[in-house]
Amino acid sequence: MTREGLAAAGEVLPAPPERIVHLGLGAFHRAHQAWYTARADDAAEWGIVGFTGRSPAMADLLGAQGGVYTLVERRTDSDRFSHVGSVVAAVPGDRLDRFVAAVSAPTTSVVTLTITEAGYRLAPDDGPDLTDPEVAADLELLEDAFAGRTAAPPRTVPARLLLALGRRALLHGPPIAVVSCDNLPSNGRRLASVLLGLAEAVSPGLERAVADGVSFVSTSVDRITPRPDQELATAVRAATGWDDAAPVVTEPFSDWVLEGEFPAGRPAWETAGARFVADLEPYELRKLWLLNGAHLVLAFGGLSRGYATVAAAVADDDCRAAVERLWDDAEQLLPRHVDVPGYRASLLGRFGNPRIEHRLSQIAEDGLTKLRIRIVPVALQERRAGRPARGCAQGIASWIAALLRGIDLPDAGRADVRRALGEPEPGTALLSLASEPLAADQAFAATVSAAVRQWGTP
Repeated sequence: MTREGLAAAGEVLPAPPERIVHLGLGAFHRAHQAWYTARADDAAEWGIVGFTGRSPAMADLLGAQGGVYTLVERRTDSDRFSHVGSVVAAVPGDRLDRFVAAVSAPTTSVVTLTITEAGYRLAPDDGPDLTDPEVAADLELLEDAFAGRTAAPPRTVPARLLLALGRRALLHGPPIAVVSCDNLPSNGRRLASVLLGLAEAVSPGLERAVADGVSFVSTSVDRITPRPDQELATAVRAATGWDDAAPVVTEPFSDWVLEGEFPAGRPAWETAGARFVADLEPYELRKLWLLNGAHLVLAFGGLSRGYATVAAAVADDDCRAAVERLWDDAEQLLPRHVDVPGYRASLLGRFGNPRIEHRLSQIAEDGLTKLRIRIVPVALQERRAGRPARGCAQGIASWIAALLRGIDLPDAGRADVRRALGEPEPGTALLSLASEPLAADQAFAATVSAAVRQWGTP
């Protein structure tokens, strides 16, 4: 499937000019931001240069198709197929020269990111984690690069992005918007804190240049997008007649809420359903605490019970009850205008769609980082309010119980998790790893211990 082949069949998808750079060219970006861009009224003016994340494979697959791919919206009883043409170039993530050139180009107005929570390399104060060996090594490389000395390419995403934005500033490029699309509260502010912290460590002049030339936009993104499998390509071929090596499957529901300025312009995403608000926080917290928090409980609890997908786990009475209790805790902290009851009801329907095979193993990756962002903050606020936070305790316990069962949960913090599992009281050590204040809260710690037994351990 290529643009030329589609045109020959009567479907014209001309390649728009390169004006957006995206880092993290995975399924979610293609089901969400790229899809919104393709559906905007001014889509013909906004092309995306996408750079892969951990694996370069998607660059080869999409590149052979001119960036075009099939998006499959999977309902409970049928599928809807559409072609998306907003990605005009797909580049391996290790092509740092191409990334720097793309970000530095004066015609580039927007940079978007989907790099997962762990990719931000955040310290507890939201600055760059300089205790991370890769971050510390990249800082030295950045110092060499901006001093004009020969340097190897940095490895972490913040360092790579800073190198590109710094080069743009040195070339006196126009201001640019950088848009975080990851599941972090205040994601734009946190990205700014990481980048400006790194820039200040390199030189005060670089920090000022980035601060003056970059607008950091925060967003809440919401669309369940499982990893595609080989059967998806077969279904696309049967329905459309096209061989697509890079299709995406997603649910019909989608939501995108943004807060921030775009000094060099942006696509008319609102014409595709996006919302621009003055205060993003209630929307992002609703999504993080309800959807993403529930996903963690279903992943850890479901894997412990032998399930493979969200739909299977949410059909389990105990898993579903644990989700409802977590939601009860979170609902007490959210304002009424975001319609928590309606969102809860819609989530149960979305989770239960048996044709969206959202794998629990995928959700459980980097669980420690996700737990700290999605459940721990709710527990801390509930305890400060004098409430027991039993739903949060059961959610954290689902993670501990899965680890005590020996379930393999790939995690950027794997070394810390292994050390905790080797302690005389591993459950207590794991709770401390998730949150030292919660571990020091004797009443909450006792509730977690009881909940671990409820989940069942060997």
